[in-house]
Amino acid sequence: MLRQSKSPLLSLPGAVPAEGPDEGVAAHYGDLFREQRALAGGSGFVDLSHRGVLTVTGPERLSWLHLLVTQHVSDLPPGQATEALILSPHGHIEHALYLVDDGETTWIHAEPGTQGDLFAYLESMKFFYKVEVADRTDDFAVVHLPAGSIAEVPDGVVARETAYGRDLFLPRGQLSAFAAEHGPAAGVLAYEALRVEAHRPRLGLETDHRTIPHELGLIGVAVHLQKGCYRGQETVARVHNLGKPPRRLVFLHLDGSEVHLPAHGAAVRLASDGPEGRQLGFVTTSARHHELGPIALALVKRNVPLDAPLLVGEGTAASQEVVVEP
Repeated sequence: MLRQSKSPLLSLPGAVPAEGPDEGVAAHYGDLFREQRALAGGSGFVDLSHRGVLTVTGPERLSWLHLLVTQHVSDLPPGQATEALILSPHGHIEHALYLVDDGETTWIHAEPGTQGDLFAYLESMKFFYKVEVADRTDDFAVVHLPAGSIAEVPDGVVARETAYGRDLFLPRGQLSAFAAEHGPAAGVLAYEALRVEAHRPRLGLETDHRTIPHELGLIGVAVHLQKGCYRGQETVARVHNLGKPPRRLVFLHLDGSEVHLPAHGAAVRLASDGPEGRQLGFVTTSARHHELGPIALALVKRNVPLDAPLLVGEGTAASQEVVVEP
């Protein structure tokens, strides 16, 4: 995965750099729970300037994208946000795209470091279509305003509005000025805690090389079942009709007495089998929530009983909430 340049907002007071996939922006600014409460209350913003930004222009941009992605976008109205996936020929998730069209340009943001491969794939699929693809990561920074925010979007800035807030495609040169006007800033740890609470999967964390959309509850969210052909559609249709994805996403309430959160990949087992029992899944993201305490998302085998107490990692007790029905 490509490294992203450091955000200028890492110079803000209290900023602590994030690690792993979110390297380049702040993990927090000194008070994780205060930042979470601010976002939950509709104030502040999150610096997501490490994410990749691509644009697609040209008169055939939407009809062309429609052929490549899992979402129905051929008639996407200006200003309407949507999500889409690009799948492998076997139906495994390769890219996650967060889109909005402004009437002339389709704006896409994607996971940090994935934009190069995404750009290369889109370029390879242009053929004779009247489209132009551009990697705009060096020019535009993604900034997230939480749901309920009354902050005004700067003139000329494209916004992607969803139930979870607004993602702005802000010119990078305006990032520091935006922060000064629209603070307080919240780090990605606060953003991630609210993402986990909302059961929203993330490419590279909730996915591995064999993840299919059904396992994450993305049918109807990022996958449209009534659209034309796209790569991997056969797998999507077959699993949807059979109703048996091999794994399912779950939300976990973790034992709050543990000091350390389980790492990505930590084993999930049945509590009745003990910490040496057979692994039935793995933790994908864990977080500390300002109200719920330690929480996590995990992928487990489809046949794990819905009400079974679980053990995570070296023996952290966990109870599950169903995200994807088996």
